[in-house]
Amino acid sequence: MENVASFFAAVPIWAYLILIPVIIAVRDVLQRKHTIQHNFPLVGHFRYMLETIGPELRQYIVANNREELPFNRRQRSWIYASSKKENNYQGFGTDQNMQEPGYVLIKPAMLPFRLDTTHSHHIKNGNDPHHYTIPSAKVIGQSHNRKRPYRPRSIVNVSAMSFGSLSSRAIESLNKGSYQFGNYHNTGEGGLSPYHKFGADVVFNMGTSYFGVRDDDGNFVMEKLVKMTQQNPFVRLIELKLSQGAKPGKGGVLPASKITAEIAEIRGVPIGKDVVSPPYHSAFSNVKEMVDFIEAMADATGLPVGLKSAVGKTDMWEELADIMAETGKGPDFIAIDGGEGGTGAAPPSFADHVSLPLVFAFSTVYKIFQKRNLTDKITFIASGKLGLPAQAVMAFSMGADIINVAREAMMSIGCIQAQTCHTNRCPTGIATNNKWLEAGIDPTLKSERFNSYMSTLAKEIIEITHATGYEHPCQFGMNDIDISMGDLNKTITLADNYGYMKTIVPYSGIRELLDCPHLGGRKIPGEKTV
Repeated sequence: MENVASFFAAVPIWAYLILIPVIIAVRDVLQRKHTIQHNFPLVGHFRYMLETIGPELRQYIVANNREELPFNRRQRSWIYASSKKENNYQGFGTDQNMQEPGYVLIKPAMLPFRLDTTHSHHIKNGNDPHHYTIPSAKVIGQSHNRKRPYRPRSIVNVSAMSFGSLSSRAIESLNKGSYQFGNYHNTGEGGLSPYHKFGADVVFNMGTSYFGVRDDDGNFVMEKLVKMTQQNPFVRLIELKLSQGAKPGKGGVLPASKITAEIAEIRGVPIGKDVVSPPYHSAFSNVKEMVDFIEAMADATGLPVGLKSAVGKTDMWEELADIMAETGKGPDFIAIDGGEGGTGAAPPSFADHVSLPLVFAFSTVYKIFQKRNLTDKITFIASGKLGLPAQAVMAFSMGADIINVAREAMMSIGCIQAQTCHTNRCPTGIATNNKWLEAGIDPTLKSERFNSYMSTLAKEIIEITHATGYEHPCQFGMNDIDISMGDLNKTITLADNYGYMKTIVPYSGIRELLDCPHLGGRKIPGEKTV
Protein backbone atom coordinates (compact mmCIF):
# COMPACT_ATOMS: atom_id res chain seq x y z
CA MET A 1 0.00 0.00 0.00
CA GLU A 2 2.90 2.33 0.87
CA ASN A 3 4.53 1.51 -2.48
CA VAL A 4 1.34 2.47 -4.33
CA ALA A 5 1.07 5.74 -2.42
CA SER A 6 4.71 6.49 -3.08
CA PHE A 7 4.27 5.82 -6.80
CA PHE A 8 1.34 8.26 -7.12
CA ALA A 9 3.15 10.85 -5.00
CA ALA A 10 6.14 10.67 -7.33
CA VAL A 11 4.04 11.48 -10.41
CA PRO A 12 4.36 15.20 -11.21
CA ILE A 13 1.24 17.36 -11.09
CA TRP A 14 1.53 18.27 -14.78
CA ALA A 15 1.13 14.58 -15.63
CA TYR A 16 -2.16 14.44 -13.74
CA LEU A 17 -3.34 17.57 -15.54
CA ILE A 18 -2.79 15.76 -18.85
CA LEU A 19 -3.77 12.24 -17.82
CA ILE A 20 -7.12 12.96 -16.09
CA PRO A 21 -8.72 14.82 -19.06
CA VAL A 22 -7.54 12.03 -21.38
CA ILE A 23 -9.15 9.38 -19.17
CA ILE A 24 -12.41 11.36 -19.05
CA ALA A 25 -12.36 11.84 -22.83
CA VAL A 26 -11.82 8.11 -23.45
CA ARG A 27 -14.61 7.30 -21.03
CA ASP A 28 -16.91 9.73 -22.86
CA VAL A 29 -16.22 8.14 -26.26
CA LEU A 30 -16.81 4.62 -24.98
CA GLN A 31 -20.05 5.33 -23.07
CA ARG A 32 -23.41 5.35 -24.91
CA LYS A 33 -25.67 6.94 -22.28
CA HIS A 34 -25.09 10.61 -23.15
CA THR A 35 -24.87 11.50 -26.85
CA ILE A 36 -23.48 14.98 -26.23
CA GLN A 37 -20.59 13.62 -24.16
CA HIS A 38 -19.89 10.91 -26.76
CA ASN A 39 -19.88 13.31 -29.69
CA PHE A 40 -18.03 16.07 -27.83
CA PRO A 41 -15.72 14.38 -25.32
CA LEU A 42 -14.79 16.40 -22.26
CA VAL A 43 -16.42 19.58 -23.62
CA GLY A 44 -19.86 17.95 -23.45
CA HIS A 45 -19.74 18.00 -19.64
CA PHE A 46 -19.99 21.78 -19.65
CA ARG A 47 -23.40 21.53 -21.29
CA TYR A 48 -24.78 19.66 -18.28
CA MET A 49 -23.03 21.99 -15.85
CA LEU A 50 -24.58 25.04 -17.51
CA GLU A 51 -27.99 23.35 -17.59
CA THR A 52 -27.73 22.62 -13.87
CA ILE A 53 -27.09 26.26 -12.96
CA GLY A 54 -29.37 27.65 -15.69
CA PRO A 55 -32.00 29.13 -13.31
CA GLU A 56 -29.29 30.90 -11.35
CA LEU A 57 -27.65 32.28 -14.51
CA ARG A 58 -30.97 33.60 -15.77
CA GLN A 59 -31.81 35.10 -12.38
CA TYR A 60 -28.58 36.96 -11.84
CA ILE A 61 -27.18 37.63 -15.32
CA VAL A 62 -29.60 37.18 -18.22
CA ALA A 63 -33.15 38.15 -17.20
CA ASN A 64 -34.27 41.71 -16.53
CA ASN A 65 -36.02 42.83 -13.35
CA ARG A 66 -39.55 42.02 -14.56
CA GLU A 67 -38.97 39.01 -16.79
CA GLU A 68 -38.77 35.88 -14.65
CA LEU A 69 -41.45 33.51 -13.43
CA PRO A 70 -42.93 32.56 -11.07
CA PHE A 71 -41.49 35.59 -9.22
CA ASN A 72 -39.41 38.18 -11.01
CA ARG A 73 -36.30 39.79 -9.59
CA ARG A 74 -38.10 42.99 -8.59
CA GLN A 75 -40.64 41.01 -6.53
CA ARG A 76 -37.98 38.86 -4.91
CA SER A 77 -35.83 41.87 -4.13
CA TRP A 78 -38.75 43.53 -2.35
CA ILE A 79 -39.28 40.43 -0.21
CA TYR A 80 -35.57 40.05 0.56
CA ALA A 81 -35.16 43.72 1.47
CA SER A 82 -38.31 43.67 3.60
CA SER A 83 -37.18 40.61 5.52
CA LYS A 84 -33.77 42.17 6.22
CA LYS A 85 -35.20 45.60 7.13
CA GLU A 86 -33.33 47.14 4.22
CA ASN A 87 -34.48 49.89 1.86
CA ASN A 88 -37.25 48.32 -0.24
CA TYR A 89 -38.21 51.47 -2.11
CA GLN A 90 -37.60 52.04 -5.81
CA GLY A 91 -36.54 55.28 -7.43
CA PHE A 92 -37.33 57.12 -10.64
CA GLY A 93 -40.90 55.85 -10.96
CA THR A 94 -42.28 52.52 -12.09
CA ASP A 95 -40.55 50.36 -14.67
CA GLN A 96 -43.78 48.48 -15.33
CA ASN A 97 -45.88 48.70 -18.47
CA MET A 98 -49.10 49.93 -16.88
CA GLN A 99 -51.03 49.31 -20.11
CA GLU A 100 -50.32 45.60 -20.25
CA PRO A 101 -53.42 43.35 -20.04
CA GLY A 102 -54.42 42.46 -16.48
CA TYR A 103 -52.30 45.15 -14.82
CA VAL A 104 -53.74 45.97 -11.37
CA LEU A 105 -54.65 49.62 -10.76
CA ILE A 106 -55.74 50.50 -7.20
CA LYS A 107 -57.88 53.63 -6.93
CA PRO A 108 -56.88 56.03 -4.14
CA ALA A 109 -59.43 58.34 -2.54
CA MET A 110 -59.11 62.09 -2.98
CA LEU A 111 -58.77 62.34 0.82
CA PRO A 112 -57.22 59.33 2.62
CA PHE A 113 -58.66 57.77 5.76
CA ARG A 114 -57.81 60.00 8.74
CA LEU A 115 -56.31 58.22 11.74
CA ASP A 116 -56.68 59.46 15.28
CA THR A 117 -53.28 59.89 16.96
CA THR A 118 -54.25 57.15 19.43
CA HIS A 119 -54.93 54.65 16.63
CA SER A 120 -52.59 51.65 16.75
CA HIS A 121 -51.85 52.06 13.03
CA HIS A 122 -50.90 55.74 13.32
CA ILE A 123 -47.32 56.44 12.25
CA LYS A 124 -46.56 57.90 15.69
CA ASN A 125 -47.41 54.62 17.41
CA GLY A 126 -44.67 52.43 15.99
CA ASN A 127 -44.05 50.84 19.39
CA ASP A 128 -47.69 49.87 19.84
CA PRO A 129 -47.86 46.03 19.97
CA HIS A 130 -50.78 46.22 17.53
CA HIS A 131 -49.07 48.63 15.12
CA TYR A 132 -49.03 46.13 12.22
CA THR A 133 -51.93 44.01 13.45
CA ILE A 134 -54.88 43.53 11.08
CA PRO A 135 -57.24 40.90 12.54
CA SER A 136 -59.76 39.10 10.37
CA ALA A 137 -63.11 40.90 10.22
CA LYS A 138 -64.86 37.51 10.56
CA VAL A 139 -64.82 35.01 13.41
CA ILE A 140 -64.35 31.55 11.92
CA GLY A 141 -66.90 29.03 13.19
CA GLN A 142 -69.18 31.52 14.91
CA SER A 143 -72.05 31.17 12.45
CA HIS A 144 -72.09 27.40 13.04
CA ASN A 145 -71.80 27.73 16.82
CA ARG A 146 -68.50 25.85 17.11
CA LYS A 147 -67.25 25.40 20.66
CA ARG A 148 -63.96 27.18 19.94
CA PRO A 149 -64.54 29.85 17.29
CA TYR A 150 -61.44 31.65 16.09
CA ARG A 151 -60.61 35.14 14.88
CA PRO A 152 -57.15 35.11 13.26
CA ARG A 153 -54.99 37.95 14.53
CA SER A 154 -53.63 38.48 11.03
CA ILE A 155 -55.32 38.58 7.64
CA VAL A 156 -52.00 37.34 6.14
CA ASN A 157 -50.86 33.86 7.19
CA VAL A 158 -48.61 30.94 6.26
CA SER A 159 -50.07 28.52 3.73
CA ALA A 160 -49.81 24.72 3.83
CA MET A 161 -46.22 23.46 3.63
CA SER A 162 -45.38 20.11 5.22
CA PHE A 163 -42.45 19.05 7.32
CA GLY A 164 -40.72 16.64 4.97
CA SER A 165 -41.29 18.88 1.99
CA LEU A 166 -39.65 21.67 4.00
CA SER A 167 -36.78 21.02 6.35
CA SER A 168 -37.19 21.00 10.12
CA ARG A 169 -35.26 24.25 10.47
CA ALA A 170 -37.37 25.95 7.82
CA ILE A 171 -40.58 24.91 9.58
CA GLU A 172 -39.16 26.01 12.92
CA SER A 173 -38.18 29.39 11.46
CA LEU A 174 -41.66 29.98 10.05
CA ASN A 175 -43.37 28.92 13.27
CA LYS A 176 -41.20 31.09 15.49
CA GLY A 177 -41.65 34.01 13.12
CA SER A 178 -45.39 33.43 13.02
CA TYR A 179 -45.51 33.60 16.80
CA GLN A 180 -43.58 36.87 16.75
CA PHE A 181 -45.93 38.44 14.21
CA GLY A 182 -49.14 36.78 15.40
CA ASN A 183 -50.27 34.94 12.25
CA TYR A 184 -51.28 31.28 12.04
CA HIS A 185 -49.09 28.55 10.54
CA ASN A 186 -50.62 25.82 8.36
CA THR A 187 -49.00 22.40 8.84
CA GLY A 188 -49.51 21.11 5.33
CA GLU A 189 -50.74 17.54 4.97
CA GLY A 190 -47.56 16.01 6.44
CA GLY A 191 -48.89 16.08 9.99
CA LEU A 192 -48.21 18.07 13.16
CA SER A 193 -44.47 17.98 13.86
CA PRO A 194 -42.39 19.16 16.84
CA TYR A 195 -41.30 22.05 14.63
CA HIS A 196 -44.84 23.44 14.59
CA LYS A 197 -44.82 23.83 18.36
CA PHE A 198 -42.94 27.07 19.00
CA GLY A 199 -45.93 29.19 19.95
CA ALA A 200 -47.81 30.13 16.79
CA ASP A 201 -51.46 29.28 16.17
CA VAL A 202 -51.62 26.23 13.92
CA VAL A 203 -54.01 25.08 11.21
CA PHE A 204 -53.96 21.28 10.98
CA ASN A 205 -54.14 20.38 7.30
CA MET A 206 -55.45 16.89 6.55
CA GLY A 207 -55.07 15.32 3.12
CA THR A 208 -56.08 11.99 1.65
CA SER A 209 -53.48 10.03 3.63
CA TYR A 210 -54.60 11.49 7.01
CA PHE A 211 -50.99 11.71 8.19
CA GLY A 212 -50.80 11.80 11.97
CA VAL A 213 -54.44 10.74 12.45
CA ARG A 214 -54.53 7.42 10.59
CA ASP A 215 -54.31 3.71 11.23
CA ASP A 216 -51.74 1.38 9.70
CA ASP A 217 -53.85 1.00 6.57
CA GLY A 218 -54.18 4.74 5.99
CA ASN A 219 -57.75 5.11 7.25
CA PHE A 220 -58.82 8.17 9.24
CA VAL A 221 -59.09 7.70 13.03
CA MET A 222 -61.27 10.26 14.80
CA GLU A 223 -59.87 9.40 18.23
CA LYS A 224 -56.37 10.35 17.11
CA LEU A 225 -57.59 13.70 15.78
CA VAL A 226 -59.40 14.47 19.04
CA LYS A 227 -56.38 13.48 21.13
CA MET A 228 -54.05 15.59 18.97
CA THR A 229 -56.22 18.71 19.28
CA GLN A 230 -56.69 18.25 23.03
CA GLN A 231 -52.96 17.82 23.65
CA ASN A 232 -52.12 20.79 21.41
CA PRO A 233 -54.56 23.62 22.13
CA PHE A 234 -52.66 25.94 19.79
CA VAL A 235 -54.30 24.01 16.93
CA ARG A 236 -57.15 26.40 16.11
CA LEU A 237 -58.50 25.19 12.77
CA ILE A 238 -58.81 21.92 10.87
CA GLU A 239 -58.39 22.17 7.10
CA LEU A 240 -59.66 19.29 4.99
CA LYS A 241 -57.56 19.33 1.84
CA LEU A 242 -59.40 18.19 -1.26
CA SER A 243 -56.74 19.34 -3.72
CA GLN A 244 -54.04 21.94 -4.21
CA GLY A 245 -53.21 24.37 -6.98
CA ALA A 246 -50.08 22.65 -8.29
CA LYS A 247 -51.58 19.18 -8.71
CA PRO A 248 -55.35 18.99 -8.15
CA GLY A 249 -56.85 15.52 -8.33
CA LYS A 250 -53.47 13.81 -8.09
CA GLY A 251 -52.05 11.87 -5.19
CA GLY A 252 -48.40 11.67 -4.28
CA VAL A 253 -45.74 9.14 -3.39
CA LEU A 254 -43.45 9.45 -0.38
CA PRO A 255 -40.52 7.19 -1.33
CA ALA A 256 -39.23 4.79 1.30
CA SER A 257 -35.79 6.40 0.93
CA LYS A 258 -37.14 9.71 2.28
CA ILE A 259 -38.97 8.22 5.28
CA THR A 260 -36.81 8.78 8.32
CA ALA A 261 -37.74 7.46 11.76
CA GLU A 262 -38.87 10.97 12.71
CA ILE A 263 -41.09 11.40 9.65
CA ALA A 264 -42.53 7.90 10.14
CA GLU A 265 -43.50 8.73 13.71
CA ILE A 266 -45.05 12.11 12.83
CA ARG A 267 -47.00 10.84 9.85
CA GLY A 268 -47.88 7.45 11.30
CA VAL A 269 -46.40 5.47 8.43
CA PRO A 270 -44.03 2.46 8.30
CA ILE A 271 -40.30 2.76 7.63
CA GLY A 272 -38.88 1.12 4.54
CA LYS A 273 -42.08 1.19 2.51
CA ASP A 274 -43.33 3.69 -0.08
CA VAL A 275 -46.40 5.60 1.05
CA VAL A 276 -48.90 6.34 -1.71
CA SER A 277 -51.39 9.16 -1.18
CA PRO A 278 -54.52 8.54 -3.24
CA PRO A 279 -56.16 11.41 -5.15
CA TYR A 280 -59.43 10.84 -3.26
CA HIS A 281 -60.54 10.59 0.37
CA SER A 282 -61.54 7.28 1.92
CA ALA A 283 -63.55 8.89 4.75
CA PHE A 284 -66.28 10.04 2.34
CA SER A 285 -67.29 9.49 -1.27
CA ASN A 286 -69.70 12.32 -2.11
CA VAL A 287 -70.50 15.90 -1.13
CA LYS A 288 -73.19 15.02 1.42
CA GLU A 289 -70.89 12.55 3.17
CA MET A 290 -68.14 15.19 3.14
CA VAL A 291 -70.45 17.67 4.94
CA ASP A 292 -71.30 14.99 7.50
CA PHE A 293 -67.58 14.30 7.96
CA ILE A 294 -66.88 18.00 8.52
CA GLU A 295 -69.64 18.24 11.11
CA ALA A 296 -68.40 15.10 12.88
CA MET A 297 -64.89 16.53 13.20
CA ALA A 298 -66.20 19.89 14.38
CA ASP A 299 -68.43 18.25 17.00
CA ALA A 300 -65.69 15.94 18.26
CA THR A 301 -62.94 18.58 18.50
CA GLY A 302 -64.92 21.78 19.01
CA LEU A 303 -62.81 23.44 16.32
CA PRO A 304 -63.91 25.17 13.12
CA VAL A 305 -63.38 22.96 10.09
CA GLY A 306 -62.93 24.12 6.51
CA LEU A 307 -61.95 23.05 3.02
CA LYS A 308 -58.93 23.69 0.86
CA SER A 309 -59.29 23.11 -2.86
CA ALA A 310 -58.25 24.09 -6.32
CA VAL A 311 -61.15 24.84 -8.68
CA GLY A 312 -62.27 23.41 -11.99
CA LYS A 313 -65.75 21.99 -12.57
CA THR A 314 -68.45 23.70 -10.54
CA ASP A 315 -71.20 21.07 -10.21
CA MET A 316 -70.02 19.80 -6.82
CA TRP A 317 -69.46 23.35 -5.57
CA GLU A 318 -73.08 24.06 -6.47
CA GLU A 319 -74.15 20.92 -4.63
CA LEU A 320 -72.16 21.90 -1.55
CA ALA A 321 -73.72 25.37 -1.51
CA ASP A 322 -77.21 23.87 -1.86
CA ILE A 323 -76.63 21.50 1.07
CA MET A 324 -75.32 24.35 3.23
CA ALA A 325 -78.31 26.54 2.37
CA GLU A 326 -80.78 23.73 3.13
CA THR A 327 -79.21 22.34 6.31
CA GLY A 328 -77.17 25.16 7.82
CA LYS A 329 -74.25 22.73 8.04
CA GLY A 330 -70.91 22.66 6.27
CA PRO A 331 -67.42 24.17 6.25
CA ASP A 332 -66.63 27.21 8.37
CA PHE A 333 -64.05 28.42 5.89
CA ILE A 334 -63.12 27.75 2.29
CA ALA A 335 -59.52 28.15 1.12
CA ILE A 336 -59.24 28.56 -2.64
CA ASP A 337 -55.87 27.63 -4.09
CA GLY A 338 -55.02 29.14 -7.46
CA GLY A 339 -53.52 26.98 -10.17
CA GLU A 340 -50.42 29.21 -10.21
CA GLY A 341 -49.54 28.14 -6.64
CA GLY A 342 -47.26 25.36 -5.50
CA THR A 343 -44.14 25.01 -3.35
CA GLY A 344 -43.20 21.41 -3.98
CA ALA A 345 -43.08 18.94 -6.84
CA ALA A 346 -45.73 18.42 -9.52
CA PRO A 347 -45.84 17.10 -13.09
CA PRO A 348 -45.61 20.03 -15.55
CA SER A 349 -48.89 18.99 -17.14
CA PHE A 350 -50.65 19.49 -13.81
CA ALA A 351 -48.75 22.56 -12.65
CA ASP A 352 -49.22 24.31 -16.00
CA HIS A 353 -52.69 23.29 -17.12
CA VAL A 354 -54.91 21.64 -14.49
CA SER A 355 -57.13 23.98 -12.39
CA LEU A 356 -58.04 27.64 -12.73
CA PRO A 357 -55.80 30.56 -11.77
CA LEU A 358 -56.79 32.25 -8.53
CA VAL A 359 -58.77 35.20 -9.92
CA PHE A 360 -61.03 32.91 -11.94
CA ALA A 361 -61.18 30.18 -9.30
CA PHE A 362 -62.03 32.54 -6.45
CA SER A 363 -64.62 34.59 -8.34
CA THR A 364 -66.32 31.40 -9.58
CA VAL A 365 -66.69 29.88 -6.11
CA TYR A 366 -67.55 33.16 -4.37
CA LYS A 367 -70.46 33.80 -6.75
CA ILE A 368 -71.86 30.31 -6.14
CA PHE A 369 -72.12 30.90 -2.38
CA GLN A 370 -73.15 34.52 -2.75
CA LYS A 371 -76.12 33.48 -4.87
CA ARG A 372 -77.38 31.45 -1.89
CA ASN A 373 -76.71 34.21 0.69
CA LEU A 374 -73.96 32.18 2.37
CA THR A 375 -70.99 34.54 2.16
CA ASP A 376 -71.59 35.90 5.68
CA LYS A 377 -71.40 32.36 7.10
CA ILE A 378 -68.07 31.48 5.50
CA THR A 379 -64.58 32.91 5.85
CA PHE A 380 -62.97 32.96 2.41
CA ILE A 381 -59.23 32.34 2.21
CA ALA A 382 -57.25 32.88 -0.98
CA SER A 383 -53.77 31.69 -1.94
CA GLY A 384 -51.68 31.91 -5.07
CA LYS A 385 -48.90 34.54 -5.39
CA LEU A 386 -50.62 36.94 -2.98
CA GLY A 387 -47.64 37.78 -0.76
CA LEU A 388 -47.16 41.15 -2.45
CA PRO A 389 -49.23 44.21 -1.41
CA ALA A 390 -51.07 44.98 -4.65
CA GLN A 391 -52.00 41.35 -5.29
CA ALA A 392 -53.20 41.01 -1.69
CA VAL A 393 -55.40 44.10 -2.00
CA MET A 394 -56.95 42.74 -5.19
CA ALA A 395 -57.84 39.50 -3.38
CA PHE A 396 -59.48 41.41 -0.52
CA SER A 397 -61.43 43.46 -3.05
CA MET A 398 -62.78 40.27 -4.63
CA GLY A 399 -64.09 38.93 -1.32
CA ALA A 400 -61.15 37.20 0.36
CA ASP A 401 -61.20 37.65 4.13
CA ILE A 402 -57.73 36.15 4.61
CA ILE A 403 -54.79 35.37 2.35
CA ASN A 404 -52.22 32.60 2.75
CA VAL A 405 -48.65 32.89 1.48
CA ALA A 406 -46.17 30.08 0.85
CA ARG A 407 -43.36 30.77 -1.61
CA GLU A 408 -43.07 34.38 -0.45
CA ALA A 409 -42.67 33.08 3.11
CA MET A 410 -39.94 30.73 1.88
CA MET A 411 -38.15 33.61 0.16
CA SER A 412 -38.26 35.68 3.34
CA ILE A 413 -36.16 33.01 5.07
CA GLY A 414 -33.71 32.63 2.20
CA CYS A 415 -35.25 30.80 -0.79
CA ILE A 416 -33.57 31.94 -4.03
CA GLN A 417 -36.10 30.40 -6.46
CA ALA A 418 -33.57 27.79 -7.58
CA GLN A 419 -36.55 25.59 -8.54
CA THR A 420 -34.95 22.42 -7.17
CA CYS A 421 -37.65 21.70 -4.55
CA HIS A 422 -38.33 18.29 -6.11
CA THR A 423 -34.69 17.11 -6.02
CA ASN A 424 -33.90 17.23 -2.29
CA ARG A 425 -30.93 19.46 -3.24
CA CYS A 426 -32.33 22.87 -2.30
CA PRO A 427 -29.17 25.02 -1.99
CA THR A 428 -30.66 27.12 0.82
CA GLY A 429 -31.64 24.15 3.01
CA ILE A 430 -35.34 25.07 2.95
CA ALA A 431 -36.94 22.44 0.70
CA THR A 432 -34.70 19.50 1.54
CA ASN A 433 -34.02 16.88 4.19
CA ASN A 434 -30.29 16.96 3.52
CA LYS A 435 -28.79 17.68 6.95
CA TRP A 436 -25.70 19.41 5.56
CA LEU A 437 -27.76 21.84 3.48
CA GLU A 438 -30.31 22.31 6.25
CA ALA A 439 -27.58 23.21 8.74
CA GLY A 440 -27.14 26.55 6.96
CA ILE A 441 -30.46 27.80 8.38
CA ASP A 442 -30.36 29.68 11.68
CA PRO A 443 -33.99 29.60 12.95
CA THR A 444 -33.38 32.51 15.32
CA LEU A 445 -32.24 34.78 12.48
CA LYS A 446 -34.67 33.46 9.87
CA SER A 447 -37.69 33.78 12.18
CA GLU A 448 -36.84 37.44 12.67
CA ARG A 449 -36.60 37.89 8.90
CA PHE A 450 -39.98 36.25 8.37
CA ASN A 451 -41.46 38.51 11.05
CA SER A 452 -39.95 41.56 9.33
CA TYR A 453 -41.36 40.50 5.96
CA MET A 454 -44.84 40.00 7.41
CA SER A 455 -44.67 43.30 9.24
CA THR A 456 -43.69 45.12 6.05
CA LEU A 457 -46.39 43.38 4.01
CA ALA A 458 -49.01 44.28 6.63
CA LYS A 459 -47.70 47.86 6.80
CA GLU A 460 -48.05 48.37 3.06
CA ILE A 461 -51.50 46.77 2.98
CA ILE A 462 -52.54 49.12 5.81
CA GLU A 463 -51.12 52.16 4.00
CA ILE A 464 -52.86 51.25 0.72
CA THR A 465 -56.09 50.68 2.67
CA HIS A 466 -55.86 54.15 4.22
CA ALA A 467 -54.94 55.72 0.88
CA THR A 468 -58.11 54.21 -0.56
CA GLY A 469 -60.22 55.77 2.19
CA TYR A 470 -60.75 52.75 4.45
CA GLU A 471 -59.56 51.54 7.85
CA HIS A 472 -59.60 47.77 7.22
CA PRO A 473 -59.04 45.72 4.04
CA CYS A 474 -62.45 44.05 4.52
CA GLN A 475 -63.91 47.36 3.32
CA PHE A 476 -62.39 47.06 -0.15
CA GLY A 477 -64.92 46.49 -2.92
CA MET A 478 -64.95 45.41 -6.53
CA ASN A 479 -64.98 48.99 -7.80
CA ASP A 480 -61.81 49.93 -5.93
CA ILE A 481 -59.66 48.09 -8.46
CA ASP A 482 -59.36 48.55 -12.20
CA ILE A 483 -57.46 46.20 -14.46
CA SER A 484 -55.94 47.29 -17.74
CA MET A 485 -57.50 45.94 -20.92
CA GLY A 486 -54.21 46.26 -22.78
CA ASP A 487 -55.46 48.28 -25.73
CA LEU A 488 -56.75 51.79 -26.43
CA ASN A 489 -55.82 52.77 -22.85
CA LYS A 490 -59.03 51.20 -21.53
CA THR A 491 -59.52 49.81 -18.03
CA ILE A 492 -62.34 47.83 -16.44
CA THR A 493 -63.38 47.39 -12.81
CA LEU A 494 -63.23 44.02 -11.11
CA ALA A 495 -67.03 44.18 -10.80
CA ASP A 496 -67.53 44.53 -14.54
CA ASN A 497 -64.86 41.99 -15.38
CA TYR A 498 -66.02 39.21 -13.05
CA GLY A 499 -69.72 40.01 -12.95
CA TYR A 500 -70.46 40.44 -9.25
CA MET A 501 -70.21 42.85 -6.33
CA LYS A 502 -68.52 41.67 -3.18
CA THR A 503 -70.89 41.19 -0.24
CA ILE A 504 -70.42 43.92 2.38
CA VAL A 505 -68.61 42.60 5.46
CA PRO A 506 -69.96 44.04 8.75
CA TYR A 507 -67.26 46.17 10.37
CA SER A 508 -67.38 48.48 13.40
CA GLY A 509 -63.74 49.40 13.85
CA ILE A 510 -60.34 47.88 14.58
CA ARG A 511 -60.77 48.17 18.37
CA GLU A 512 -63.70 45.77 18.36
CA LEU A 513 -61.62 43.17 16.54
CA LEU A 514 -58.70 43.53 18.93
CA ASP A 515 -60.99 43.17 21.95
CA CYS A 516 -62.59 39.98 20.63
CA PRO A 517 -62.39 37.07 23.14
CA HIS A 518 -61.73 34.69 20.24
CA LEU A 519 -58.69 36.61 18.94
CA GLY A 520 -55.77 34.31 18.31
CA GLY A 521 -52.04 34.75 17.96
CA ARG A 522 -49.42 35.81 20.46
CA LYS A 523 -50.66 36.86 23.87
CA ILE A 524 -49.95 40.40 25.04
CA PRO A 525 -50.03 41.28 28.77
CA GLY A 526 -53.41 42.69 29.72
CA GLU A 527 -55.09 41.41 26.58
CA LYS A 528 -58.24 39.28 26.69
CA THR A 529 -57.54 35.60 26.08
CA VAL A 530 -59.69 32.63 25.18
